[in-house]
Order: sequence, then structure tokens, then C-alpha cells
Amino acid sequence: MEQITKKEDPNETPKNFLAKVKENTEDELQIIGTFVRLGVVVWSGFIITLNYVELPMFKKSAGGDITFPASIFTGALATFGLSTSNNKSNSKPSDPKKKEE
Repeated sequence: MEQITKKEDPNETPKNFLAKVKENTEDELQIIGTFVRLGVVVWSGFIITLNYVELPMFKKSAGGDITFPASIFTGALATFGLSTSNNKSNSKPSDPKKKEE
């Protein structure tokens, strides 16, 4: 069997991190960005879930404030085009003086 060895070019300098990032295409950067946003959604959803679920080996502190993880969760979901608001439509018009013609 024949072994092929790769000879390194002595004139080639090792690439630093920024040079490697600049080589990445837009598609690769979008995929990485999507995974980062998805990780933030999973992390904040996990923290919010821990506030409401009682685990046998995990003691809950009294009345933890989940405002920060909830806002991060809402913001991260909004980047995917999802909304967590509960918009109920009213069957009655809001102003009885105004009537549609």
C-alpha cells in the first residue's frame, strides 16, 4: 500500500480565528445563528419550566422571579416569527358610536 503524506507549505501561515470566520459562507453563519437562537430558547424554556415543576431532588426557592428568562424566551421566539401573546378577538366593536357602513 502506498501512503500519501501531506507536506506542509513552509510559506503558509496558520490561520487565526477571524480569518477562519471570514472564510465561512453566509449559509454557514445563518445555520450557526439559528442553532444559537434555538439554544437560547431551550435554555430559557428550561428555566421557566423549573419554576413550575417540582422535582424530588431539587428544592425550589420561595417565589423565584422569572421575569428575565421569560423576556429572553419571548424575544428569542420572536426572532423565529412566533408570538406568545394571547390575542382574543372581540365580537363587539370597541366603540358603539362608530358603526361600519
